[in-house]
Amino acid sequence: MAETMTTSALMELDRGKQIPLYAKRDIVLVRGEGVYIYDSEGNRYLDAMSNYGVAVLGHAHPRFTTAVTEQLQMLATCHQSFGNDARAELLAALDTIAPEGLTRSFLSNSGAEAIEAALKFAQVATGRQRIVAAKRGYHGRTLGALSATAEKKYRAPFEPLLLPAEHVTYNDVDALETAVTGETAAIILEPIQGEGGIHPADDAFLQRAREIATANGALLIMDEIQSGFRTGVPFATTVASVSPDIVCTAKALANGLPIGLTMVTEAVSDQMPGGAHGSTFGGNPLVARGAVETLRIMRDDDLYARAERVGAYTVRAIEALSHPRIRAVRGRGLMMGVELKQKATPVLRGLQENGVLALLAGNLVIRFLPPMTWEEAHADELVDSLARVLGPA
Repeated sequence: MAETMTTSALMELDRGKQIPLYAKRDIVLVRGEGVYIYDSEGNRYLDAMSNYGVAVLGHAHPRFTTAVTEQLQMLATCHQSFGNDARAELLAALDTIAPEGLTRSFLSNSGAEAIEAALKFAQVATGRQRIVAAKRGYHGRTLGALSATAEKKYRAPFEPLLLPAEHVTYNDVDALETAVTGETAAIILEPIQGEGGIHPADDAFLQRAREIATANGALLIMDEIQSGFRTGVPFATTVASVSPDIVCTAKALANGLPIGLTMVTEAVSDQMPGGAHGSTFGGNPLVARGAVETLRIMRDDDLYARAERVGAYTVRAIEALSHPRIRAVRGRGLMMGVELKQKATPVLRGLQENGVLALLAGNLVIRFLPPMTWEEAHADELVDSLARVLGPA
């Protein structure tokens, strides 16, 4: 049916039948190939957002597509009360990239679910409920995760929230020391704040967070839902030589298939009663096979190094514009933000009109989360479009 419908008819259905929660972008995306996406009218767009960071291998990657198709022809679903070969392969692959000490995993279906699990595990392991998070932090919009998320526009409609939480200034060690007490179950932080504007944490801040958590009997949870894999290493937390109690990731792990991962230490795992948490779809063979193949391609094609190289190249190229409308360029690897001196939405729209799809990260920041298969030529294409949209310097 969709093949015979006009773009306006498709958009009318999309708007008219969904709860109006999303700001629609007025194009209908129908096909992807490599680092490009095509709309229903045949227009091509450079993908600088990878669907909020998930399509790390780009679109219709042949190896990934073949692996998932083969698995779909064998077994797509299998509850975690049974063993499964694809899931076992994934767990073995995770062992090779997990931060030190994180030897147990819980598989779910999204980043928010991964955070929900982490918060529940922290409650059980410590016997406490209170959490300390960061201002500008984003950890999801389900009711538990929302307690950790800082932005008022997400929180206000659903208050009072489930968990008592205090939000401190990011990278402020003194504020963190004051907030964490003997009643704190966990500190939860992003090593690079994504939705909050692409703000990397200081190594010293993360190291001190580890010490403060330990001193107060609290757990340290690192949220790598967005920063996982695309910053030049599997987990950005490891750059600071920090060993958390729990790490959560999701988006990039299965190249767009729905997955969530919560990795914990043996000490946390030992506290969990059997049957206290679970997931019908989590760890299913189809998604597990997709995740295994994604990790293999990242390794075989050296995509971590490419992300670091192309990300640094992109940042330098944007900085070289020396444009008066740009306040700052931030990021690590292929997780980048351009802070403007005025609202970013018109620039986002201008990029789309110039054939580039990007994201916002707050009112002033244009966010770039491209596929890890980008090359320098794609960065040049992005920067050329950005320069056209910004206008003469």
